[in-house]
Amino acid sequence: MSVGVDTASSQLCLKRLLDEPQDTLPKCKRAHVASPPLATGLSPCLRPRSPTPKTSQIHVPVSYPNRPSWLPWLQVLPRRGYLERLAAYTRIGHHDNICGLLDVVIGQDSVHAFLPGHYGDMHAYVRNRKRLGEEETRLLFAQMLNAVSHCHGHGVILRDLKLRRFVFIDRYRTRLALLGLDECVLLDGNHEDDSLTDRHGCPAYVGPELLTNGKGSYSGRAADIWSLGVSLYTMLIGRYPFQDTQPAALFTKIRRGTFSLPDWLSPQAKCLIGCMLRKLPAERLEASELLMHPWLTNPCAPHHNMNKTHHSSHTMPQSKQDDDQVVPTFIEKH
Repeated sequence: MSVGVDTASSQLCLKRLLDEPQDTLPKCKRAHVASPPLATGLSPCLRPRSPTPKTSQIHVPVSYPNRPSWLPWLQVLPRRGYLERLAAYTRIGHHDNICGLLDVVIGQDSVHAFLPGHYGDMHAYVRNRKRLGEEETRLLFAQMLNAVSHCHGHGVILRDLKLRRFVFIDRYRTRLALLGLDECVLLDGNHEDDSLTDRHGCPAYVGPELLTNGKGSYSGRAADIWSLGVSLYTMLIGRYPFQDTQPAALFTKIRRGTFSLPDWLSPQAKCLIGCMLRKLPAERLEASELLMHPWLTNPCAPHHNMNKTHHSSHTMPQSKQDDDQVVPTFIEKH
């Protein structure tokens, strides 16, 4: 199994190792959408068209060989409960670094949500580039962080954050946006209480508290920040901070929470990663605080050891890193 690839088998493995069968997991907080007329209080894209079209009347190039990624994408949802699944789009409104819905068409038995096309995702980009320089990473990660900060400020917990969730929205691959909000959790009330109880995430990006708290609650925002830390580490270094071919060994490393950083990385970048990959969730900075970090607001000159590789008792030999510690190729199942 390729660790870090969000597959059904990895999710089942995560739940099995946590000793929490899926059918006994407590329900997490979900958006509670009332049932008034559908057009009331919803953005225009969520309002059903009149008359309601039949599913067979929709002709969209959804999937075919060599389909250009920049064409609009279609997500088919069950009609039952679709308002809850799409409620996050209405709550957060428009944001330059979040892909909004282009349109929603209500069919007889299902709902067709149209999402904007893109020019590839960050996972594939890092995989192809091996790793990114600090200047490019700074420009891209700031956009990722802006998207997460906006969602957290509106009481939306993203869950399952990973590089593949961020896509390029321009052909030059300089502008990023978060794609897909249908699996988010919407907080109730004043949004202060972000405690969740479900276990949901990609193994390589999951926080240690999801692996050690049993059936207890954890902070949804802090879990998102940990996943962002894994993303930043991977962008700069070209491998996951915690990785193993065996899920049990991977989770042991994550629970331990120790990782190594190369000497050639700038002190500011090391500091920012350390502000997110902290074992104790309460010690991680919030997204709005991370936006004020000097690495983003006042970058220094490139580190003088940029071309040197760090060799210490905590770092594998370079040949071993090249074989096992690279970002794995993601193969999407159809």
